[in-house]
Amino acid sequence: MGRGKFVERVLFFLALSSIGSLALITFFIFLEGLPLILHTGLKDFVASSHWAPTKGHFGILAMIVSSILVTLGAMVLGVPLGLAGAITLAEFSPERLKRILKPTLELLAGIPSVVYGFLGVIWLVPLIRIYLGGPGLSLLAGSLILGIMILPTVISISIDALTAVPQLYREGSIALGATRWQTVRRVVLPAASSGIITAIILGMGRAVGETMAVIMVAGNALKLPTSVLAPVRTLTSNIALELGYAAGRHREALFATGIVLFVIIMILNLSATLITRRR
Repeated sequence: MGRGKFVERVLFFLALSSIGSLALITFFIFLEGLPLILHTGLKDFVASSHWAPTKGHFGILAMIVSSILVTLGAMVLGVPLGLAGAITLAEFSPERLKRILKPTLELLAGIPSVVYGFLGVIWLVPLIRIYLGGPGLSLLAGSLILGIMILPTVISISIDALTAVPQLYREGSIALGATRWQTVRRVVLPAASSGIITAIILGMGRAVGETMAVIMVAGNALKLPTSVLAPVRTLTSNIALELGYAAGRHREALFATGIVLFVIIMILNLSATLITRRR
């Protein structure tokens, strides 16, 4: 066996092992969580807000709604800021500044989420409590923290999408009399739309799956939120808070919650893949 063939087989084995690990994790989650869904019924599990595991009630509707609202709030903040930052860096900034700022922004993705949560508890929550009212630990606080956390993902992938647009597109538009902003808005953005949509969906997936920062700033109340200042508990927060002492049906319910979260994130990732391939 030649050296190249040996390396090829080693890499193939490593690829299979990573796929196999993901398959085993998926199998284990469904193995542990499906019995509870079958016992309770899918409708009662996802359409009820009564979560009292010790009394046999396993409704996660309030947590599903809270996860969706926190994620939507994060997207309202993160997408416009991220897209604006990407356009500025890719189209209007000097090349030297871009080479400095883009790696710096990507480093923000490596900051532990607990740091964001700690800063939110120290600075953001008191500001909300003082100027807007309520306990401070709220849907709004969770959305703002997650909006900041998804910025590196949205900006980095959007910059790559914008940079991938051929320079001939820009030159042709300017030659026809368009301004630089008109060129960006009517030529570059449509051409890079698939990459930008992918960035948005991946940022949304990051927001849905975030745990620690949300636990620290969202309040963790087991009820449907009535305003942006109300405390909420997301699906990820519920799993992290209760898995340490759960047993029996309670433990199965948390794994079933993981199945719901897994399905949501899979839908988002598949949507990004399909949109990219279609474009």
